[in-house]
Amino acid sequence: MSNNSTTKVAFTAPHFKATEAGQRILDQGGTAIEAMVAAAAAIAVVYPHMNGLGGDGFWLISEPGKAPIGIDASGKAAQNATLEAYEDHDSIPARGGKAAITMAGAVAGWQEALSISEAWQSPLSLSHLLEDAIQFAENGSAVTQTYVDASNKVFDDLADVQGFSVFLKGGGVYQKGDSLTLPTLAKTLKRLSEKGLDDFYHGEIAELLAKDLATAGSPIGLEDFHSYQAKRVTPLEVKTSVGTLYNLPAPTQGIASLLILALYDRLYTSGKTPTDMTHLLIECTKQAFIARNTFLTDESRLAIELSSLLDDEQLEKMCHEISLERAQPWPHEAKHGDTIWMGACDNQGRMVSYIQSLYWEFGCGVVSPETGIVWNNRGSSFSLEKGSLQELGPNLKPFHTLNPAFAELNDGRRMCYGTMGGEGQPQTQAVLFSRYVYHNMPLDKAISEGRWLLGRTWGDVSHNLKVEEDFAAVVADDLIARGHDLVVVDSQSEMMGHAGAVVLLADGETLAATDTRSDGKAISANSA
Repeated sequence: MSNNSTTKVAFTAPHFKATEAGQRILDQGGTAIEAMVAAAAAIAVVYPHMNGLGGDGFWLISEPGKAPIGIDASGKAAQNATLEAYEDHDSIPARGGKAAITMAGAVAGWQEALSISEAWQSPLSLSHLLEDAIQFAENGSAVTQTYVDASNKVFDDLADVQGFSVFLKGGGVYQKGDSLTLPTLAKTLKRLSEKGLDDFYHGEIAELLAKDLATAGSPIGLEDFHSYQAKRVTPLEVKTSVGTLYNLPAPTQGIASLLILALYDRLYTSGKTPTDMTHLLIECTKQAFIARNTFLTDESRLAIELSSLLDDEQLEKMCHEISLERAQPWPHEAKHGDTIWMGACDNQGRMVSYIQSLYWEFGCGVVSPETGIVWNNRGSSFSLEKGSLQELGPNLKPFHTLNPAFAELNDGRRMCYGTMGGEGQPQTQAVLFSRYVYHNMPLDKAISEGRWLLGRTWGDVSHNLKVEEDFAAVVADDLIARGHDLVVVDSQSEMMGHAGAVVLLADGETLAATDTRSDGKAISANSA
């Protein structure tokens, strides 16, 4: 392990202001957790189409020499979220008040993570951690192109939804460079900084949110706020030839991310070309998704221990289903999502891999007029079909695409990495990890070079393989010859997600990289 006195700090996020908020805390000697809370609050303000206080969070926290800790800060369904309550619907609504089914867990996750940080060292004040977010909300931040694109995409669905006008300019869409101010959200953040994060669940903020959600038609009530707690969990792990990989357990698809790389670890030496690598990762993805869709559900409804899928015998069975010469036919029901992933390393070598999400762009679209908080629509992952693995029920958690990743490599490197992108999250994780670790590509290139996505994205009914144009020029013909149903999309497409990674080397140096497809920034610097 590195000497603490020489460890450099690092931070990466898909919006540069979030990176700068996190880096400010690291430069002041704050912990990776404190930096992450500062960035999480900031990015909720400057990237409100992707995440927010009304959404979910998942943490992977690594202290040198100790087993990583996970935090599940995802919301459970409201006590009144029953099949009977939705009997006049054919499916769970994706937008509007009836789509606001699950509690928001992100803020409880911040609180739980900070309790771990306080055991490490004397804490910075909450008001200090939230200072940048409050300033951005009060004084405004420049609208990005991804915000404009998301606003145009959802305008027809959300323009008339309760409170959504706070994200619009005079009833229309903001343009790139316009200043977005969120004064009501600023007041809420100020109250949290003064009263404490628990106010979100047991104080005035909880009461205001419950009232506004009820007005919007949501089944969520005040008792759901009072009963919610974030939960520390034991991460899933798998040992490979290069090191031990970690991810989150149910209800996340962390098992799929681990399966892809555990399978690739057994197969990659059979490939010789970039096309071979791509083909094998795609075929590993198919096996991982089949297993995920067969078993993954709320923890209370699991039919097996998910870790058993990572046993040698199960991995060998899946490997036997994979051919280097031929693609497996692939119709698949894809999951979509809008999310942010961020990574941090502090001057003691403590690392955080964190993801925060509303699910679709702007979640359900309902904004609480009293708090300025936009609510998630993660509950749309539930099913109204009796007997389904995802059947709606009170206090259950829906399927989550969210899964922050962490790895401890045999050569002493420690790495946190992740991405937004719903169905693409495990795929993009596998691409950047395999390029960097197995094929020795520089970290920034491992993220920025052309990528692919297997499956359907929101608004698209196809299940085919989408390949960015620059990468398709290298691999497309050969992949088609192997039987892949392939279409070419623009290079640097946001469809491919916003990936990032932070690596702590054995000598205390750090590497950090962010995605050229995002508005992000990565900083690796000497600590204060």
